[in-house]
Amino acid sequence: MEAPHQALTVKLTARVSVDALSEPNPLATPLWETVREESFATSDIGPASPVHFVFPSRIVSLDPEIRNYAQASFAPGRPILDGAIELMHRLKSDIAYDIGATTVTTTPLMSFALRRGVCQDLTHIMISGLRGIGLPAGYVSGYLRTAPRIDATRLQGADAMHAWVLVWCGPQAGWIGLDPTNAILASDDHIVLALGRDYSDVAPIDGVVVGSGGQRLEVGVSVTPVAS
Repeated sequence: MEAPHQALTVKLTARVSVDALSEPNPLATPLWETVREESFATSDIGPASPVHFVFPSRIVSLDPEIRNYAQASFAPGRPILDGAIELMHRLKSDIAYDIGATTVTTTPLMSFALRRGVCQDLTHIMISGLRGIGLPAGYVSGYLRTAPRIDATRLQGADAMHAWVLVWCGPQAGWIGLDPTNAILASDDHIVLALGRDYSDVAPIDGVVVGSGGQRLEVGVSVTPVAS
């Protein structure tokens, strides 16, 4: 767009069908050590293979400080989902949700040191901790249901892009979503758009703007149920 303009608007409207999810039993998942061994031993290189999600990625490095923090939730012989849920609750308790404290370029180690951030930061920190002890973890980009359910607390991150973690819990249990921002398992209130190794894989809009004027970005999201 080389002509003078005051605004660029990107608008998307879609109807999404979601399936109800059954909540898994954390204690019925394999031991975390078993999952770690299976992930490194797999020969599968398909798109859903855990092997893509155990190594450092563009944004997520494997930092000793975050690894040691995560390790506290994974005592020897603990089922993987049980440990991951505890880690998720600890992050919710220890990292303050603070819009403006970080940017899209903030690294997991930086936000972990600040003990502040948004959904992207909490997700990156959790991924770094899980990968640091050898467990596959992916980054999910999507949306949350805007209108809360009856008697439910409004979820943080419901009015913008949201992010949460997918943890591989072995070949039988598969990938299970955990939302550290709200300390809940991902459910049919979570609308999945894309899965990657970190935010850089799944940014919803990418490009370059060159101009002489000031710039301001505004994002609005509304996710509401419709009659089937």
